[in-house]
Amino acid sequence: MKKQQSKEKKDMLPEYDLSGKKGVRGKYYRAYQEGHTVRIQQEDGSVATQYFTLEDGAVLLTPDVRKYFPDSESVNQALRGLISLIPNNPV
Repeated sequence: MKKQQSKEKKDMLPEYDLSGKKGVRGKYYRAYQEGHTVRIQQEDGSVATQYFTLEDGAVLLTPDVRKYFPDSESVNQALRGLISLIPNNPV
């Protein structure tokens, strides 16, 4: 496995090396939550534009949380368990 990794490292151009600390984690996180536009070049030369945003009620899970809750059912089950711990008359 190490031979394959070192070969890949040799094949990778320096400008594609992401191992350095130049990147910024979550750089586009806020912008993605607010929505984003995708432009698709069609074969006939026209451009199709689509705007994407999280639907009302949708929740964006970060990758570390997604490892534990891979689908809606697992998230809902965990939240229902937490709801049962909330007192009826919170102070």
